Amino acid sequence: MYDIVFISYEEINADTNWNRLKSRFPMAKRVHGVKGIHNAHITAASKTFTEMIWVVDGDAEVLDSFNFDHKVDKWTLNTVHVWRSLNPVNYLEYGNGGVKLLPRQLTKHMDTSKPDMTTSISEHFKAMDKISNVTSFNTDEFNTWKSAFRECCKLSSKIINRQKNAETDNRLHTWCTVGKDKPFGTYAIKGARAGALYGTENTGNVDALKMINDFDWLKKQFEESI
Repeated sequence: MYDIVFISYEEINADTNWNRLKSRFPMAKRVHGVKGIHNAHITAASKTFTEMIWVVDGDAEVLDSFNFDHKVDKWTLNTVHVWRSLNPVNYLEYGNGGVKLLPRQLTKHMDTSKPDMTTSISEHFKAMDKISNVTSFNTDEFNTWKSAFRECCKLSSKIINRQKNAETDNRLHTWCTVGKDKPFGTYAIKGARAGALYGTENTGNVDALKMINDFDWLKKQFEESI
């Protein structure tokens, strides 16, 4: 019903995840190697034609039970829909890394000055209860650390609109303490703690928080912290 776009950058498992998605949904499109998360989504919106577009991240293993068949009511065509994802390190289940259904035109003209891409698109947001995928970000030291750093910076700085503080704090605590026995779990915890500290120290500093979308900067932070 709506175009599906797979967005990848340097995820080690991106090709595997793409081939799996493509085998089920042959008309899916791919955007690869576009620098900057906002720019990648703008590119995705520019390559599609339906009024809403599905977006799948490069490290997402979409569940066989998820069928991209949600139909949006006409009065919610301006709403960002985000499904839940399962974190394989700490088993959190929420929107981080989940499949998204985005308004194409609003995505194409999003506010690129905001640190969090999802809330850059629209003031209207709907969290969907169903789990869409496993976010398999723990494929190597850097990608694991980077994903944890970015998410926990957002959580600790409270930059995500409409969040519930108690829920956010619980998620942040789990990121920072759980999963060291999982593959690259220690890097997830190190990245989470570093990101939490950076977010707390830079709360309200938009320019500093935007750096979490600069993967070259993140690589430098990783190398200096490990």
